[in-house]
Amino acid sequence: MDHGSIRRDFLKISAVGAFSSLAAGKTAVAASQAELPRLNFDVHSFGTKGDGKTLDTPAINRAIEAASTNGGGTVVFPAGSYLCYSIHLKSNVALFLGSGATIVAADGPSRGATGGYDAPEPNQWDHYQDFGHSHWHNSLIWGEGLSNISIVGPGLIWGKGLSRGAGDTALPAGIGNKSISLKNCRNVTLRDVSFLHGGHFAILATGVDNLTIDNLLIDTNRDGIDVDCCRNVHISNCSVNSPWDDAICPKSSFALGYARPTDHVTIANCYVTGGYEEGTLLDASYKRIGSDKAPRNGRIKFGTESNGGFRNITVTNCVCGTSQMFRSFYAWAAACAGRKASRSDSCGGC
Repeated sequence: MDHGSIRRDFLKISAVGAFSSLAAGKTAVAASQAELPRLNFDVHSFGTKGDGKTLDTPAINRAIEAASTNGGGTVVFPAGSYLCYSIHLKSNVALFLGSGATIVAADGPSRGATGGYDAPEPNQWDHYQDFGHSHWHNSLIWGEGLSNISIVGPGLIWGKGLSRGAGDTALPAGIGNKSISLKNCRNVTLRDVSFLHGGHFAILATGVDNLTIDNLLIDTNRDGIDVDCCRNVHISNCSVNSPWDDAICPKSSFALGYARPTDHVTIANCYVTGGYEEGTLLDASYKRIGSDKAPRNGRIKFGTESNGGFRNITVTNCVCGTSQMFRSFYAWAAACAGRKASRSDSCGGC
């Protein structure tokens, strides 16, 4: 028996079989790809104008609903200005803000008029924290009970018509006060987007787990990023200018109706400041704002709401500029040491 001949014949047959299987596999993949539904949903296809004058909310929400019905997908915003009231996020749907795309918060309705942003939903626990922390639906972009969502891209979210809120004072229906508001969500990514004039919060995340916030540029009139009762949160490479309030603020309020700690959080490689006029961080003109015009807070702060406490938090390699980032911490440390805080207990270089 010629074993060499048998081996050569076997290899020839195997090669032909492998080639046939590969060709069949490629054909099957091509057929499968041809059958896949489209995964990108251009908002213009659903009727947006993007002219900064026409209210584009209904068309945008139709695009998001279509992506959701499809089983998921990316809603794409080409260059343009999209005037909006409340945009409703859905599970498994991403928003992509392209270069030159701006979502603009429309002005609230005049007193006595109807319409505007979604009304603040009822919350029997709202007397334990201020109005802004207790409601999510009265926002420019909001989602509740969702999973696998993202807002990404080089575009801008401009909270032009949003209210900055007033403590415990309830805002009337139709008035919005947050740029992005999320409640009881998981697997969320916010990346590369810029924010201008974000309202009470540019971002409020409450009860959100597996949250990634990366490479955001926030230039705002109150809080930048608030993570409240959240778990497994990674905030990185963000720049926040917030002269009138906090830049990055972990909290653990009672807004969900129970004490839930904010747990497993990393804040890394961020720049926080309260030292510039609003808008001048975004355009890189860096115009200084005086202490007579703003308190220049712009800090990383834990609390004020702290019912559930904080666990496993790491803050690394962050830079503060013209802010009170460390002032509260050192005053607290001095108090724990049994003495009054002194001038040396603040960060003079901030």
